[in-house]
Amino acid sequence: MTAVLDIADRALRHLGREGQVTVIHERSLTARFSRSAPTQATDVDDTTIHLLSVEEGHTGAATVNSVDETELSEAGARAREAARAARLAGPGDYPGLPEPAGMRQHTGYDPTTAALDPVQAGTALEATFAAAAEHGLEAFGIWSAGEVRTAIASTHGVRTEDALTDAYMRVICRDGEGRAGFASDASVTSRKLDGPALAHRAAAKVTSEPPATLPPGEYTVVLEPEAVGTLLEFLGGLAFNGLAHAEGRGALVGRIGQPVATPQVNLADSPRNPCTLPRSFDCEGVPKAPIPLIQDGIAFRVTHDRRSAARAGEDPSASTGHALAPGGSPGGPRPTNLVLAGGGAEDEQELVAGVERGLYVTRLWYVNSVHDQRTLLTGVTREGTFLIENGEITRPLGDLRFTDSVLRLLAHTDELTRHQHLVCAGDFYGRRFATGVVCPALRAHGFRITGAAA
Repeated sequence: MTAVLDIADRALRHLGREGQVTVIHERSLTARFSRSAPTQATDVDDTTIHLLSVEEGHTGAATVNSVDETELSEAGARAREAARAARLAGPGDYPGLPEPAGMRQHTGYDPTTAALDPVQAGTALEATFAAAAEHGLEAFGIWSAGEVRTAIASTHGVRTEDALTDAYMRVICRDGEGRAGFASDASVTSRKLDGPALAHRAAAKVTSEPPATLPPGEYTVVLEPEAVGTLLEFLGGLAFNGLAHAEGRGALVGRIGQPVATPQVNLADSPRNPCTLPRSFDCEGVPKAPIPLIQDGIAFRVTHDRRSAARAGEDPSASTGHALAPGGSPGGPRPTNLVLAGGGAEDEQELVAGVERGLYVTRLWYVNSVHDQRTLLTGVTREGTFLIENGEITRPLGDLRFTDSVLRLLAHTDELTRHQHLVCAGDFYGRRFATGVVCPALRAHGFRITGAAA
């Protein structure tokens, strides 16, 4: 028995008739840098115990960071008291905890990454700074790696555990005038993070040529995987959230079984994809399994936790394994291992070759939802926006504001690259929960630019 599962078993004794204990042990190392110099380093070693009590369809929870028996007992009492207080409001809608089910293991654990050697981080930063200096630029960004062990024990007999590692590096190369380029990478192993290669990629986006201007309008666009991943991350919450769908708020309400994208678009939640950041089970202890979301452009299904499945009128066992919190997140479930299948283009240059006049976008920033059901987003392009003319990337452009629908863009996508890239946000300012989107670059028509970014 591992330490995290032992803690879960001990804490479970303090929950009474129905409950679940989730233990998360995080060890992580993060190094931030600016102007080609280290600026901040954090070393985390922390255990969180979450106790969930269930009373007649209501849940109550308490969290503690101590494994002391007295503190576990007090946390269990708080969770039971919260559930009983909620019960006074009338019948609850939580259908209860799941029964045990077989778990499939993954290959998302790398012992070398789990060692969290600070020398590895320092070496990566030093090599990155040197690569940026070759271009006369300074490097900004982050290097991060972590090991997370999770155990769940419940009064229904669930006893399971998982261990995974993740690593992320982001490099922004910038000149003295503020012109910048961006590159990033993520993996389950820190050995695959190549800081110098990222610096060279980012530096290639920095040019001294004055930026051209572009009037508002609709343009053919080539989006690098970083930009595509951002759009799909938003789509995951807006379109495939089973709770929003059941309540009539989701983007696919009334559209399941109908075309919502070009037939070239095949999108799934695939926790076993070799490029993703995998998990064996969700926060309710339900096994993770691949599920199609959009097949050949047709909306196929949404994701569920137990609460949203019951709200949709289905058996709670119809949960697809997407609970984001013990007992289900109040915001509902969403996919955490999105994979967009690649297309037939060799690379981004082949996508560009088919454009007479348009935009090349490296990444999107400061993105927000304008209208959830329309999947309408607004944001700005950043650190690598260029004009495409006669099939070639020509002049740089300043940052541009866009306002467009993700589903509309997918409906106007005509080609994708074969190569896919793992896109991960990589900024952890709380409990580490690394997720990512595996996606190719794509070319779409009618990308709506509303003006220059302030």
